[in-house]
This record gives sequence, C-alpha cells and structure tokens, in this order.
Amino acid sequence: MYHISAQPTDRVRVQLKRLGVPNIDNLENVGPTDSPTLALNDWYTAAIGRKEEDQFVEEHKVYNSLKVADLSIVWMEGERKYGDLYEKPGPPVLRIHDNISCLSRFNDEKAWVEFVIRRIIPRATRWNQVALIGLTEGLHSDSVYKTLEGLADGVIDFKLKETPDEIKDLVRIRSMRSVGFDRAWHPLRMSENTEITLEG
Repeated sequence: MYHISAQPTDRVRVQLKRLGVPNIDNLENVGPTDSPTLALNDWYTAAIGRKEEDQFVEEHKVYNSLKVADLSIVWMEGERKYGDLYEKPGPPVLRIHDNISCLSRFNDEKAWVEFVIRRIIPRATRWNQVALIGLTEGLHSDSVYKTLEGLADGVIDFKLKETPDEIKDLVRIRSMRSVGFDRAWHPLRMSENTEITLEG
C-alpha cells in the first residue's frame, strides 16, 4: 500500500512498469470484498490543492483533503465498511507513506502528529505490517522528529553529498531495534529503470 504525496500516481505506475512489475492494472483491481495486491492512494492531488470528483474518491484511492479531521472521517468510514479486515491481521503488507511532512501544510503541528501516532502507526502495528514513513528534514520542530522517531523501530537517513565533481545519494541506518547494523553512510546508485542499489 503506497500513500503518494510527492508525485502523481500515474508517474508511480510508469516507474513500477519500468522496474518490471507486470499487470499493474490487474494488481490494483479486485472484487468488492478483497484487498488489492497493489494499492496506490493519491495524497498528491490534495497536496497541490486540487480535487478529483470521480469514482476513486469513494474507494479511498484519491484524497480530496489532507486536513486530519477529513482524513479521520475517511479512515473511520473504511473501518466501518470493511469491518473484520480492520480487526484482525491480514497477509503481510508493506505500507509506504512517501512524505507525511505534507500534512504540516494543512494542519497545526499537534494535530497532524497526533494523527500519525493514533491512526497511521497503530494500523501497521495491529496488522503486523512493515510501514515506511518519510519525513522531510528541517521542516518541523525538534519535538516532531524526536516524538515520531522514538515510536519507530528504525530510522533511516537519506542525503545528497555535493562535491565539485559530482553529487552522490547516500543512505545510512541511524537506529534499529533488536538487530545489529552498520551506521556508516553508503552511496546509492540509480539505474536507467529507476532501480536503486547500494554501491560497493
């Protein structure tokens, strides 16, 4: 499940196809009582101030508002609609929120942080999911980062390193519970099909 706020969903579909993911349409389309193999939830439309009045809004694929009061209503409607799916763990799911910093544009700090703590994180915990939640560095107060990072099982940092000759993408694990890990920065390489791998 991919909650997309940084780019249009159609662009993500193109990127997935370039990576070799087959039959994107079939993966997204399922029966009324089943969960899709691939769920792309559009936060981008609301993030740029647009609204989409179409069938996908009802199915929670397009969000018309990123105010936490509106998001909470949509999520509660989903819980009522799908009942048992929200009460018991399902099959393994990777849940991605590419950048929840977008919520800060439409809500005060306490409101959106509480939404993440009370809605987003508990869902992943309840269903035994792996959730990757992105935050932009330097936009929020120190308390936001400390609060959310303190609830996470791990914190992974990404950064750009500029030199006179090149720009490198780097990644490191800053913290990770219950496992050993390497805290060093490692360079990343992006291939022509947008696949990203560790160098060296």
